[in-house]
Amino acid sequence: MIQVNHLCFSYTGLRPYTLDGLHLTIKDGEYVSILGENGSGKSTLARLMLGFLKPISGSVVVQAKQIGYVPQRQDANSDFPITVYEMLDSYRKLLKLRDKSCVTRSLEQVHMQEYARELMGTLSGGQAQKIRLARALMGEPDLLMLDEPSTGVDAGSQREIYAFVKEWNRQKGMTVVSIEHNLQAAMANSTLIYHLLDGHGHLCTPKQYADEFLHSS
Repeated sequence: MIQVNHLCFSYTGLRPYTLDGLHLTIKDGEYVSILGENGSGKSTLARLMLGFLKPISGSVVVQAKQIGYVPQRQDANSDFPITVYEMLDSYRKLLKLRDKSCVTRSLEQVHMQEYARELMGTLSGGQAQKIRLARALMGEPDLLMLDEPSTGVDAGSQREIYAFVKEWNRQKGMTVVSIEHNLQAAMANSTLIYHLLDGHGHLCTPKQYADEFLHSS
């Protein structure tokens, strides 16, 4: 699904690199949480995987028919008068999906169908994040990428969001890559952890991560 080889990157193009010689293989059906301190390059790595940034050297190869992406939550809540349905339908048109029922199906998948006619600007942080997740699921992607999905989201909505994602990963085989600051969620849901530190990465199971990084700290 994703192959990262000898990946080097910095925003200046010069050393020291934010990401320095990374190697990472993510197979189909894995749920990988990417952990690290602020500034360790977690979101930068996600942007490289999505093709928003280009490596200085090395390569990132993503083999997916379609990628669903939930970006970091914006603090500013838009007052633009658009309903949930209108926003999702606009995205459907962007994807060139002819079946309009996929909008309703995506809302049903996150239990938000009753909010279809609500204005986006009136939703709570948790509700808006579930709508962003519904948008990412349109077209049934085989790879779902999330960037700090629990930021600005209430505890109840966090539990729902992670439960949805875990179900799609375990039961439907959807590959998940999640940039995380939520350690508890990463440990509970992931099949693998990728830990970024000082520009380098270490891939391990949640148990190995607990033994090597948590118990030693």
